[in-house]
Amino acid sequence: MQVPTFEMVLSKARMLTPQVRELAFSRVDGAEVAFEAGQWVSLVLPTSSGELRRSYSIASPPDGSSRLAIAVTKVDSGPGSTYLHALEPGSRISATGPQGFFTRTRIKDPGPSLFIGTGTGFTPLRSMLLDAIAKGELLGMCVLLGVRHEEDLLYRDELLALAQTHGSRIRVEMTLSKGNDAWVGRRGYVQTHVREMWDALAARNEGTPHAYICGLQRMVSAVRELLRTDMGLGREHVHSERYD
Repeated sequence: MQVPTFEMVLSKARMLTPQVRELAFSRVDGAEVAFEAGQWVSLVLPTSSGELRRSYSIASPPDGSSRLAIAVTKVDSGPGSTYLHALEPGSRISATGPQGFFTRTRIKDPGPSLFIGTGTGFTPLRSMLLDAIAKGELLGMCVLLGVRHEEDLLYRDELLALAQTHGSRIRVEMTLSKGNDAWVGRRGYVQTHVREMWDALAARNEGTPHAYICGLQRMVSAVRELLRTDMGLGREHVHSERYD
């Protein structure tokens, strides 16, 4: 099946962290952006260095509208991220997609969900989380978000509000690998805390939890190894996507 190409206009943007910008787009033709939570789109960027194609996970949940949002980390000397960080509302770009198999909809036996993300690897997990909430899913969900510094915690206020609103149904844990002395939360890489989070979900007796992992390859590989080799989970309960 041919992947569709469509034009989008930047409707608004905001900084999530000092280095991460969220961009909210709408299709110019007003048609629905039909996608599954966890999928990505490829953007065609007409930079000064020539046309570039960059793929970004969709950070927003599917809602039947013409809108989608992405989150982009600014990379020093990175022409794609530099272009998107400078893009002004009202600007138009082309996109192809959505594509990708990192979704929850293909799971035959959905159970509690452990979302493990680092940096902007959290964006497809955010889409999954918000989609599950919108659909009224009642099984337990846990978010484990890892970044280096406290100021790098994207969507922090939103996550804390969701945890407060939904009580024991949604748990949010954040860990810093380079937190300063003032940080009172968890420390270390996400893999340090995965077993505890998974055990807590399993103790709910709602079925075997599924782990959804997204981030850089080194983290994804380490967490997969922990879950599948050390903890003995079957491959059908461990789902991952990397972006490097």
